[in-house]
Amino acid sequence: MTEQQTAGITPKPLNRLQMAQRVAADIPEGWCVNLGIGVPTLVADAIPADREVIIHSENGILGMGPAPAEAERDPWLINAGKQHVTLRPGGSYFHHADSFALVRGGHVDLCVLGAYEVAENGDFANWATSDTEAAPAVGGAMDLAAGARRIWVVMEHTTREGRPKLVRACSYPLTAPAAVSRIYTNLAVLDVTPDGLKVVELVPGLDLAGLRAVTEARVVG
Repeated sequence: MTEQQTAGITPKPLNRLQMAQRVAADIPEGWCVNLGIGVPTLVADAIPADREVIIHSENGILGMGPAPAEAERDPWLINAGKQHVTLRPGGSYFHHADSFALVRGGHVDLCVLGAYEVAENGDFANWATSDTEAAPAVGGAMDLAAGARRIWVVMEHTTREGRPKLVRACSYPLTAPAAVSRIYTNLAVLDVTPDGLKVVELVPGLDLAGLRAVTEARVVG
């Protein structure tokens, strides 16, 4: 029994929007940031209004803004997840090949991706192999993992069945080896270090023992 359980405090995991807000809070002024599909797309809506962050979408947008109100949707302006978005002043859209030239040229400061698994050394897997899985398939994440200057992953801490998604070694085929530097989950923020996953932040009511109980990877305080 952990100290929190003894004291009767129950940890409250973050929801998807709160996870995106937590990621957005850490993005510095002026960075060019690519957002993957899923929870990462919500980060565009969570960037503080007074902070200039240049959002890139791999289908060919630079300067992407938050989701529009339904009445203001442009049917031709969508992100990589086929969701309607807006364009900030000075933003642009361009050919898919040019978009990947931007990625492969090392011009993206940060890429925020989802994942099925992340290993303690920064390996990660975020694409599906089953015929029943329509997405995500093998694609742009591999280019982003190789070309972006930093990779952050945002995801649920465990599967729906309670299996840890932060593991010693990935069981899924890798998207990229040793690419992830920081992980945001609904329970914690962790940095990838040579000694294991270092705790940056825990949700209120959760202690280190409680986190380790749902984490296969090594966790250091």
